[in-house]
Amino acid sequence: MTWFRCAETRPWASTRLFCLPHAGGSAVSYRSWTKEADPSVEVRAVQYPGRADRLADPLVGDAHELARLVAGAMAPLLDRPAALFGHSMGAVVAYEVARLLQERGSAPVHLFASGARPPHDRGDDRVSDRDDEGVLAEMTRLGGTDAEILADPELRELVLPYVRNDFALVENYAHLPGTRLEVPVTVIVGDDDPHVTPAQARRWAELTDGPFAMTVMEGGHFYLTPHQSAVIAEIHRALGVVG
Repeated sequence: MTWFRCAETRPWASTRLFCLPHAGGSAVSYRSWTKEADPSVEVRAVQYPGRADRLADPLVGDAHELARLVAGAMAPLLDRPAALFGHSMGAVVAYEVARLLQERGSAPVHLFASGARPPHDRGDDRVSDRDDEGVLAEMTRLGGTDAEILADPELRELVLPYVRNDFALVENYAHLPGTRLEVPVTVIVGDDDPHVTPAQARRWAELTDGPFAMTVMEGGHFYLTPHQSAVIAEIHRALGVVG
């Protein structure tokens, strides 16, 4: 099973944008991005194992291993410049992918980190250790999942294993010494995000020797849903896309 979902392949595109979902998320989170992305940008969303059309694939519980797998899958697609966008858990994995690509001589042209604490300042929340109701309560608090869907026992039975896996993955993650990024980093956060404050998000600047920029948008942890157009416009600006 392939790692990426692409709503529209664009052989003429000058840049590929690889998008990594949040904990409990899937590639469908980015499906609508292709319509708004400039024709010069091809959007490819990562489909993590153990969910959606990869439900039968074993879950990956280690962020470093997941990054290695994603970076390896990207190798045949690096025939043109690549940028990375990750939201929440996806931002941490995207950061590790960027480090690996840089080590291998194929550094991304840009890293976009959305709605995430920086990898070296993770906090000590342990949502994955809670019972099912506790995990569901956190999902509802962050606002990314329809509470009515979670009320369906059959859907909960399908969703909870990979949601718990993802929370554990990011909670067990440790930032290891090693490659320091040289690529530009843009951070985007919501001004009312219960998971990360703008002050915390600004510490992403400590992880790169490249240019750093931060944008704060109105909203909570999933600010990017109502502000999709603004987020994509920010990506276009950072990539130098002239619309």
